[in-house]
Amino acid sequence: MSRHSEWILILDNGSQFTQLIARRLREFNIYCEIHPFNVDLNEVSTPLPKGMILSGGPMSVNDEGAPHLQTELLDWNVPVLGVCYGLQLLSHTEIPGSVAKAEKREYGRAHLIIDDASDLLKDIENESVVWMSHGDHITDLPSSYEIIGHTANAEVAAVRHKNDAVYGVQFHPEVAHTECGKQILKNFAFEICNLTGDWTASSFIDEQIEAIRKKVGSDKVLCALSGGVDSTVVATLIHKAIGDQLLCVFVDNGLLRKDEFNEVLELYTRDLHLPVKGVDASDLFISRLTGVSDPEKKRKIIGNTFIDVFEKEIGTQTEFKFLAQGTLYPDVIESVSFKGPSATIKSHHNVGGLPEKMKLDLIEPVRELFKDEVRVVGRELGIPEHFIARHPFPGPGLGIRVLGELSKEKLDLLREADKIFIDELKSQGLYNDVWQALAVLLPVQSVGVMGDERTYEFTAALRAVTSLDGMTADWAHLPYEFLAHVSNRIINETKGINRVVYDISSKPPATIEWE
Repeated sequence: MSRHSEWILILDNGSQFTQLIARRLREFNIYCEIHPFNVDLNEVSTPLPKGMILSGGPMSVNDEGAPHLQTELLDWNVPVLGVCYGLQLLSHTEIPGSVAKAEKREYGRAHLIIDDASDLLKDIENESVVWMSHGDHITDLPSSYEIIGHTANAEVAAVRHKNDAVYGVQFHPEVAHTECGKQILKNFAFEICNLTGDWTASSFIDEQIEAIRKKVGSDKVLCALSGGVDSTVVATLIHKAIGDQLLCVFVDNGLLRKDEFNEVLELYTRDLHLPVKGVDASDLFISRLTGVSDPEKKRKIIGNTFIDVFEKEIGTQTEFKFLAQGTLYPDVIESVSFKGPSATIKSHHNVGGLPEKMKLDLIEPVRELFKDEVRVVGRELGIPEHFIARHPFPGPGLGIRVLGELSKEKLDLLREADKIFIDELKSQGLYNDVWQALAVLLPVQSVGVMGDERTYEFTAALRAVTSLDGMTADWAHLPYEFLAHVSNRIINETKGINRVVYDISSKPPATIEWE
């Protein structure tokens, strides 16, 4: 993997906020990566990070099996910032037993009283609000540290090592509730780690083009296009790097939206001038998926069938040595479970490597990016805005939006309902106000009345969310009149659906997709 020379390593101890640390740093054009606390250090030592952040975590440092600190990291002599659990870990590592249960747990807002306003707490307003979330506290701060900030309930709220560039805060600077949190992270990055913030879309493109050319050489690359923004950016980036050594394959898997295959294929060839081959494999996918209800099985069948289709397209052409995919950082984070950190939420069909029988290596140039960062890169590459602004669409497509057993009839029902919803969002100027909108066909039939006749048909659920990067999302507060209009159209125009509901769940606890 090509890694930017200036970067910060974030070690994940299980906090639900770990991804927010990365988001905040990248807002300052700083490249960073999240890895588990027990990462193989060989994976993160080239080049050495310019700084490290130890995330929070739900456990106590005294618990058996709790995330620990690999002390070899401290030998790298790069600045360290411990956040909440990360701070306690620094203390516990130097003095085992120095962290204990607090008599008064501290959750929620507190006011930071600054004892030393230099470096880490530079330009931080005294008694500004910080967000606490801890049941343990440091009872015996190692003598090598000094306190630089406290709260009414926490004597140790911010510390600094007396000799080394090691810092810690007992609160979460990455969350919005901490008023000066961004400034604290900015101070760590620029004042302490001496970073320049030079990781931009332009620099990313230049680095990836060089890395792709070096990796591919004179061989050829097969790119799996899904019709979404991510794979489109990947294809455009690789085409810019190696030109005609790229072949894109856009597969109609029978799980696309209504008319999407032909419309997107035209966009690829007319607007983006990509070398793309359209393949209709809908019958193959549907035959393998019919009757399957388990979402994980659906994803695996879809992923494996894509591989089979690509293998057939390659045939005996041995010059193809690589398969390019639009894997994103949220895909990676949600698919990898660490001991301690976030549990696996779902597998992604494009995460986890390729079957051995397919003699291709993976190229995933946007694997370390969040969705909004991919869009910035896409704009820099000159991809038209009407394509960049498209809502995310999952690789498994409508296969994971028909809940329960799949069939062509159910997919066609969902296609009609989904098109009505999306078309109405566009026609009423609401499409760009939401991050993602979709319709889901529920495995529920209910009684209805149309005219004087009794119906017993399916229920469609509409889902629309607002978000920045898809890691967290709030349900979109669409106007009631709009929802009523869409509901009427779906019920009147889609024979087989007699009930429409609207999903008002946020992420977390729900995910954006239902499966």
